[in-house]
Amino acid sequence: MPNIRSQIKSARKNEKRRERRAAQKSALRTALKSVELAVATNDLAAAQGAYKLAAKKLDKAATKGLIHKNEAARRKSRLAQKVNGVTA
Repeated sequence: MPNIRSQIKSARKNEKRRERRAAQKSALRTALKSVELAVATNDLAAAQGAYKLAAKKLDKAATKGLIHKNEAARRKSRLAQKVNGVTA
């Protein structure tokens, strides 16, 4: 535990940020899994709705610096391919 006042505050801020990032990452993973589940059950309407939410969360995560923008684009592309595969 730090002794310097500014470092105590810094440690507090870091912990809050860590918790916030963990929650955002968890919500992102949940959204991605819901798309995978809808695709696995061949439910087109649910897959499209879940994909829309997942794409939004991926874009938000990339904007906030949680993941790299290219990773967000790659994941969106792969999910879109899976959702489009349900229609065929």
